[in-house]
Amino acid sequence: MADDDWWTEAVDRFGLDTSPEPNPTLTPASPSTSNTVWDPSKPAGRRRKRHPAIDWIVIAVLALAAAVLLRTFVVQQFAVDGDSMLGTLHSGDRVLVNKLSYDLHDPRHGDIVVLEDTKDSLEVRDLIKRVIALPGETVEYRDCQLFIDGERIEEPYLDPTLVTPDRCGDSQAPLEVAPGHVFVMGDNRSASLDSRTLAIGQISYDRLIGRAFVVVWPTSDWRWL
Repeated sequence: MADDDWWTEAVDRFGLDTSPEPNPTLTPASPSTSNTVWDPSKPAGRRRKRHPAIDWIVIAVLALAAAVLLRTFVVQQFAVDGDSMLGTLHSGDRVLVNKLSYDLHDPRHGDIVVLEDTKDSLEVRDLIKRVIALPGETVEYRDCQLFIDGERIEEPYLDPTLVTPDRCGDSQAPLEVAPGHVFVMGDNRSASLDSRTLAIGQISYDRLIGRAFVVVWPTSDWRWL
C-alpha cells in the first residue's frame, strides 16, 4: 500500500481532523482591568531633591517653637535683682524656675519661689522669696526666731552673719495662713519686703510662677536650691 493510501485510510477510519490549526494569538487586557507588575530590572523614578536651605529653615523654626513652648510652660530663666535673698542668692544670679511644679503638687516648706507682685499699681514685678508657712498654719516671727503652730523652726539656710539679733527685720505677730495661700520671707530678713508687710502680704497660689531649683550663672555660684 502506498504511503498516501495508508494515511487516507487512517483518516477515514478514525475520523482525524487534519485541517490546519490557526496560529494562537494573545488578546491584550483592557487598561482598566490590567494589573501593574513591578519590574525590578527597571530603575525607580528619581525623587525631587529638596534644597538644603529649606531643611535648615524647617529645623530652625521647629527649634524656635520648642524653645518658646519650653519657656512658656516648663522652665524659665530669671535674674535675681536685689539683696533680699542674700546668703542664698546674690544680685545678678540667674536661676531656672520650674513652672510646672505647682501643677503637680502644692508648695512646700522651704521652696524658693518666683511670684508676681501685683499690689504695685505702677508695674507688675516678679519677686523671689522662700515659702515659710502653708495654708492653715499659724506663723509667728519674733527675736529672729520663726515659729509655726507654736513650734520653733530651725532655718539652716540663713546666713548668721546677716541675720543677727540686731538685724532681724520686721517681726510677725501670730497669723493663720489663708486657704490657697503661702507666707513668704526673704533669707536676708532685715532687707526683705515680704509677707510680713501689707505691701506684699500672703501670696495666693495663682501668683506663684514656679519654683527656682538651680543657680546657673555665674558658674562660681552654680548649685541646686
